[in-house]
Amino acid sequence: MEEFSESYRAHAASVRAYLRRLVPVQDLDDVLQVVFTEAWRSRQRFDPDRSMRAWLLGIAHKRGVDHLRARAAPTVSLDVVGDPPGHDGRIDDQALADRDQLRRALAELPAPQRQAIELAYYGDLSQREIAERLHVPLGTVKARTARGLHRLSALLAAA
Repeated sequence: MEEFSESYRAHAASVRAYLRRLVPVQDLDDVLQVVFTEAWRSRQRFDPDRSMRAWLLGIAHKRGVDHLRARAAPTVSLDVVGDPPGHDGRIDDQALADRDQLRRALAELPAPQRQAIELAYYGDLSQREIAERLHVPLGTVKARTARGLHRLSALLAAA
């Protein structure tokens, strides 16, 4: 037990410094404790002809990576995220107005035309992929897209 205390006093600072690069500060002490607990439990595997510091840093690396993998990545719903700012850092009111006008015009299209356009422009699908997804002939997708874009152009020009 004395050897463990000695090892902790001698190497805790360097293990902590190493972990600081991997682990968030708020989790640092927890992971440090895991490292030294594992070192104590697996002390019979330590080769005294090798460096104690290097052995501990190897354990620290593995436990730090394990800790990062176990954490859930923070995510934010796209509904909560605001619109991106304009080129000058402010919200571009005209872009918001244009987008709103486009949404209203799309809503006025017949459903098959709107669906083909949305899959092409927002879904980034080719016309062949749209045809496969909707289980319709390729010519039908082309006709719906062309008619929808023509009608959309007229709706936007009238607005």
